[in-house]
Amino acid sequence: MSSLPFPVRVAAGLVVTAVEEVQALPRTVVGLPISAVSRVLQLSMRAQQVVTELAIKGDTALEGARPVEEAPSWARFDDDTDDRVLPASGVDGSRSGPPGRRLPGTSTNGHARPLDRPVLTPEDTGGDTPDALPGYESMTIPQVRARLRGLSVDQLTDLLAWESAHADRPAFVTMLTNRIATVTAEQ
Repeated sequence: MSSLPFPVRVAAGLVVTAVEEVQALPRTVVGLPISAVSRVLQLSMRAQQVVTELAIKGDTALEGARPVEEAPSWARFDDDTDDRVLPASGVDGSRSGPPGRRLPGTSTNGHARPLDRPVLTPEDTGGDTPDALPGYESMTIPQVRARLRGLSVDQLTDLLAWESAHADRPAFVTMLTNRIATVTAEQ
């Protein structure tokens, strides 16, 4: 151990550290722009978080100041009245006769239906259902897709024939055709 006083030893350590930093300066300068950009982005993101937190607090504070509509006028729900059903045939336009028929592209309550939802009714299918997949006529594409792996080529062909003869929905026909091709190729 050195017999030099403590402040002298600290000063010598500072000089050595300064020399090491000067020698490492070329490597540090190369990374400096990246570090600066990173720091700016970090500060920017933190500022956005603070502003968002303030907006949320403001929304909470102002929430009680304005009344919220119970059901906005633009919102449509399945249990709303059916205003897109054509009236029953009658001179006075009353609905006392047989029920009205649906407009194309609407569900039974008159609202637009998603493309993958079937619109078949027992009257549409003659009351029959394909033997390969009971309940098929009322299934959506994801429901059918989940059950296709367990079916044989013959069952898939029966489903495709049923679909073509009854609903002939393009998305279902394509899915069944692709599955038949896949199963056939695996054999």
